Amino acid sequence: QVHLAESGGGLAQAGRSLRLSCTASGTIRGVNTLGWYRQEPGKQRELVATVETNGRTKYADSVRGRFTISRDNARNTVDLQMNSLKPEDTAVYYCRLKAIVVAIESPNYDYWGQGTQVTVSS
Repeated sequence: QVHLAESGGGLAQAGRSLRLSCTASGTIRGVNTLGWYRQEPGKQRELVATVETNGRTKYADSVRGRFTISRDNARNTVDLQMNSLKPEDTAVYYCRLKAIVVAIESPNYDYWGQGTQVTVSS
């Protein structure tokens, strides 16, 4: 079983920065995607940014240029540096670890963290 532990959420003023961190513990096999998603009350969870084992990244249009995702494969961690924060970035941010299935024998898993609140005041 894999456990994802998030940290770094909190309150920030618009224009300031926050950094989220997520550590995956347990046995993790194969290639995968580590990422951050967010969810506002009454809305669907949405992708913020993801990074694959090989370093390939993906960003939501709303955060591209302001947020930077990075991972450390040796430590099984993923960070999200959030700069130039906006009130619309306010949400619960979730860490996700999802296998990339490249063959029929590849491991297949999908884990979520508990979430961390990010609140941006105007």
